Amino acid sequence: MTRGGETPEIFPALVENPAGQGRFVLVCEHASNDMPPRWGSLGLTADQRRGHIAWDIGALGLSRGLARRLDAVLVHAPVSRLVYDCNRAPDQPGAMAERSEMHAIPGNAGLDAQEKALRTTAVYAPFHAGLRAEIVRRIALGLEPVLVTVHSFTPVWHGVPRAVEFGIIHDEDDRLARAVLEAAGGCGLVPGLNEPYSAADDVTHTLRLQALPYGLLNVMLEIRNDLIDRPEAQEAMAERLAPVLERALAAVARPAMAG
Repeated sequence: MTRGGETPEIFPALVENPAGQGRFVLVCEHASNDMPPRWGSLGLTADQRRGHIAWDIGALGLSRGLARRLDAVLVHAPVSRLVYDCNRAPDQPGAMAERSEMHAIPGNAGLDAQEKALRTTAVYAPFHAGLRAEIVRRIALGLEPVLVTVHSFTPVWHGVPRAVEFGIIHDEDDRLARAVLEAAGGCGLVPGLNEPYSAADDVTHTLRLQALPYGLLNVMLEIRNDLIDRPEAQEAMAERLAPVLERALAAVARPAMAG
């Protein structure tokens, strides 16, 4: 559905290293702070658009570093989560949030049903269609994909410092999350299970939509963004976390099927 029969511009998922033979499928829903011309700045300043409200700072660079080390495919969103948050279902208020942290988002205030449907068609639907296409292709290849979504979070939330550095989050299937928590021992980070968010905060939509229906191992990772706010820090964190993911998968997964 579009406004007045308008055909919206489509913003498909971006896929890197589709030929990767590793089992991990890395997903970065909040990779970009880009706001296409149709939506302008959403009424935000340049500083706001560069800030964490618009994207997960460092998450894409970390995801790319992990993809290289794990020979993993990486699927990421090309548009700011303030236009549409691809980790939220269309009926969730956070999908096109009117506020983020303490910031009002003027361009999202009072959206009508037609505009919400247009953004859903333009951003959310093609992202998840692209991700699902990659998942089912890899299932058909016998690679038994393992879904890992990669996010970052702020060191301080509403004035309260966060001690956790590495959040490990699960939905109904906690197998991989608990294995990651175990494997993270000694990696030099302060880990937390279902911190600083949990499924109760509606942050596991991608896991529910893309992994659970196929029975795929899955986990959501959250890294404190002051630890990955520079390219060299992202590379160092990827070097630290890739072995954690490998150890966790080895602890819970049966061998992949032959192709």
